[in-house]
Formats: sequence, structure tokens, C-alpha cells
Amino acid sequence: MINLKLPINTPKTRLTEQTILTLLNSHCNTLSKLTQIHAFILKTGLQNNPLILTKFTSTSSNLNSIHYATSFLFPPSHTTSTPTPSYDAFLFNTLIRAYSQTRDSKSNSFLFYRTMLRYGVTPNKFTFPFVLKGCAGIGSLRLGKCVHGCVVKFGFEEDVHVLNTLIHMYCCLGEDGFEFAEKVFDDSPKMDTVTWSAMIAGFVRLGCSSRAVDLFREMQVMGVCPDEITMVSVLSACADLGALELGKWVESYVEKKNIPKSVELCNALIDMFAKCGNVDKAIKLFRQMDSRTIVSWTSVIAGLAMHGRGLDAVSLFDEMVENGITPDDVAFIGVLSACSHSGLVDKGRYYFGSMERNFSIVPKVEHYGCMVDLLCRGGFVKEAFEFVQKMPFEPNQIIWRTIITACHATGELKLGESISKELIKSEPMHESNYVLLSNIYAKLRQWEKKTKVREMMDMRGMKKVPGSTMIEVNNEMYEFVAGDKSHDQYKEIYEMVDEMGREIKKAGYVPTTSQVLLDIDEEDKEDALYRHSEKLAIAFALLNTPPGTSIRIVKNLRVCEDCHSATKFISKVYNREIVVRDRNRFHHFKNGLCSCRDFW
Repeated sequence: MINLKLPINTPKTRLTEQTILTLLNSHCNTLSKLTQIHAFILKTGLQNNPLILTKFTSTSSNLNSIHYATSFLFPPSHTTSTPTPSYDAFLFNTLIRAYSQTRDSKSNSFLFYRTMLRYGVTPNKFTFPFVLKGCAGIGSLRLGKCVHGCVVKFGFEEDVHVLNTLIHMYCCLGEDGFEFAEKVFDDSPKMDTVTWSAMIAGFVRLGCSSRAVDLFREMQVMGVCPDEITMVSVLSACADLGALELGKWVESYVEKKNIPKSVELCNALIDMFAKCGNVDKAIKLFRQMDSRTIVSWTSVIAGLAMHGRGLDAVSLFDEMVENGITPDDVAFIGVLSACSHSGLVDKGRYYFGSMERNFSIVPKVEHYGCMVDLLCRGGFVKEAFEFVQKMPFEPNQIIWRTIITACHATGELKLGESISKELIKSEPMHESNYVLLSNIYAKLRQWEKKTKVREMMDMRGMKKVPGSTMIEVNNEMYEFVAGDKSHDQYKEIYEMVDEMGREIKKAGYVPTTSQVLLDIDEEDKEDALYRHSEKLAIAFALLNTPPGTSIRIVKNLRVCEDCHSATKFISKVYNREIVVRDRNRFHHFKNGLCSCRDFW
């Protein structure tokens, strides 16, 4: 029995409401103590006291025991036909808020909102933000729209706090909900910093980072001052776009406006600089932080991994452990990726084994995926295949596609063909499976089979994701696709592409025509290679930036072998540092060499 030092022998009349509230405030830190206080509440007949009920519910929530409070408030014998008068909006708000913050029971927030209405308790402006948060948590657009209707019905459609949560809720529900978020935003009679921040964050979450940046600029034109949360979202957009100059401007803006540099904001700055190609700046910011979270460490480790600085990433991971920071599963994904991108196969094997051995972390599918990638990049394709077959759970499609890509690169084409066929059977509506099989047939020069695969894609209405490249010039983002002629300068760009081709050939460049998986002659293959999106973006940069300045581009797919080779020569011939971020990692080209040492 836990001694709460309760005045057991004191008459009931002296065990006052204030006594119980004091016990709940200062003594109740375990479920066992809560049950003892519950017993005294019943003994003194104060179970219908509104203040005690609300405080008891709040305390239960703090102890992660909200279900216990619910069983007290709504026992099986309790019927909706005889509601307890003391159940007011404040009590229901406490319940709804608690369930909206509970990972596995968010749907109960909506259920208790319905119970609130059945009891005839009128919701207030504090009710709806909690209910909407619960709707966002369970991902239900239908329920969200129902609650939106209630917001209008009860007259809170002009309450800025309710509107902000409404926008946030719709933004969390993907593309289907986003159109409603935009409508609520556009129709909002009152907007504050939180309103703008919620909408900007929604664009980032949906992957529309360019629109997030545009909205941020509009926010400034309207004279609304951004806060720390706004800047975190804008930095996330910059990181996604690879917009380094804009990211630098945001950092300066934070300094100029004295926006508090919270740990979250510092982490966002680190992530932005790492993903925009300046990992040394990310490390510098990390070292300057007064306090760091596990996110701070993992952001830098992941950044070093993306830049192919595997040994630095491994060293930082070991430093983190030495500093008493216990790595989580995300940290292990970072260090395993670092090993993968730098060919540190033995190191990767060690860290994978240490997860359970040293830290009691059971590897997830993502960690197994990193190991498969590590083995495939290291040339151990058959070992990777055997590793997958011994996994304790079913491998996902990404793991199989990793092996197929490695089969294509190493010449294990028959194995890649058989796995691709199985993938198409299990996942018939995923275009990547068909593209991988088509590429294998092209490498085997089995053009008829390749054509049949493409015809299957057409019949099922699937399209290959087109390669595109983005570049930031003068604080504006430009996007190019292969063969693009939509830009105002397209004639000059193509003239520059032809000039680049002539100049780098003089320096020793030989087009990798085997990368063109089409049954056409060599001259046409060379022409197709010259029209790749990254070459167009580089040509655009050469035309529009001062000589000697760095060029930074972002490719949505893995950079192809020919573009990698050509960019090395371009960096030497034109004396430019060229930083390329592709789907997998960063490449820093300088003086005819690449930081990846041709290992990517």
C-alpha cells in the first residue's frame, strides 16, 4: 500500500474538495495512487463535483491512463438517458483533448464529441480544435467535414483558432483534404501568423514546396510577421527544393528579426544546409548549438551520408554514443546509409549487428533495406539476395527493386528478370516494376520483349516518371525535363548544350550510349543524351551565372552514368564546381573529379 498521508480518520466533512484537488495536484504520480484517490472521492460522495471530475480526468491523462478516467466517468451502468449534471463542456474538452493526443485512441476524441452532444452539452471554441486534431490523427476526411459542419452550425467559423486547426486538419488529409484547406484559407475573415504557417506547412507536407515558398513571400507582402514555426516550414521547403540561396536568406531573416533559435529551428537549418549541398555549414551550426536532441545528431549524420562522407558520419555516430546519447532506429538508418554510400561494407555489417546486441533495437524493414543497398552497392548481389530470403518478415517492394537495379548494373540480368516478373505479379499497378523489366530487356537487346512491356504499361494507363532537374538562379527556381523547349531561352540553351558537347569531347569525353535503352543508331543516342534534363539545367546556369561561380542542381531521379561522366568534364572545361543532388545522394564535381569517386 502506497502511503499518501491521507487524513483517513478525519470526518467526511473535513475531507474537502480542496483536499482532494491538492492530492491530485501534488501526490498523484502513479496509477496506484490514482486508484486510492478515486476510492476517497467515492467515499466522500464527491464523484459528481465538476472541479474534481475534471482534475481527475486531466491527471489520468498525464499518467497515460485516460481509459481509467473514462471507466470512472462512464461505467457500463451509466446510460445517456440519465446524464450527470456536472458533466460540462470543460470536462468533455479535457477528455477529447486527452484522446486526441493518444496514439492508438484518436478516434475516441470524435466519439466523446458525439457523447457530449448526446448529453446536451454545448461545445465551445476550445472543443473543436481538439476534435479536429483527433480527425487529423485518424485520417478521416468524412469525419473532418462533419466536424467542419458543426463549426459552422455552432457559430465558430470566424474564430481564428478554430479556423487554424481546421486548415491544419485538412492539410493532414492528403490531396483530397488539401482543396478544402485552401478554400478555408482563402475564405478566412481573420488570419494571423498561425493561419499562414498552417497553410505553408500544408504545402510542404503535400510536396508542393514551390507553392509554400510563394505563399511565404505573399505573407511578407501582406505584412504578417512569421514566427519560429513558419521558418521551420519554409526551411523544409528550401531543403526539398535544394534552394540554398533562399535558405541562406531565411537564416539572415531569422537573425535580423530576432526570431528565437529553438532546437527545432536549429535542426531545420542543419537539415536545410545539408540537403542544399553545404554540409560543412550544417556541421558548423551543429557544433554551435547549446543543447542538442537526437534529431540534431541524426540530421548531421544523414547529411554526411548523402554527401558520401561515410567515415565522417561513422565518426560522428560513435561520438554521439560516447556522449551518452542512445541512438534510435532513425540514427541507425543514417549510419547504415553512410556506410552504403561510401562502400563501408564491413562497418555496415558491424552497426547492423550492434542494433540488437548493444542497444536492444530490433531492426525494421528500413534497416534491412539499408543492408541490402549496402551489399548491392558493394557488388555482393547474390549475398544480398540470400540476405533477403532470410529476413524475419516479408521484404517490401523497395528492397526487391534495389536488387533488380543492382542486377542491371552488375550483369545478373536473368536474376533481375525473374524478380521483376514476380514483382509485376504482386504489384501490377506500379510503373517502376515495368520500367525495371523494360530496362533489363533493353540491356539484353531483346527489343521485342521491351516493346511488349511498354505496351502493357500503356494498356494499364501507366507512365514512366519523367526525369526533371531544378536549379535556383537569382532566387528563382527553374525546372527542366528531357528535351524541354518551354523556357524563354530554350534556343540559347540548346546552342550551349551543343557547345558543351563539342568542348568536353575535345577534353576526352566519350558519350555512354549504352545508357540509351532504345533501338536507334549511335548518332541519335548521342543526341538523346545531350537533351537530358541535368545537361539543360547546367547549360542554363552557364548562360545566366558569372564565370567561376558554383552551379547547384537537383535531379528527381538517380543521375545516369553518361550525365555523371559529362558533368565531370564540364566542371573541368568551364572551371565550375557543380553540385548535383539526385534521388540518392550528392555529387560534388570539381576539376574533372566527383566526390563519390564514381561509386553511387
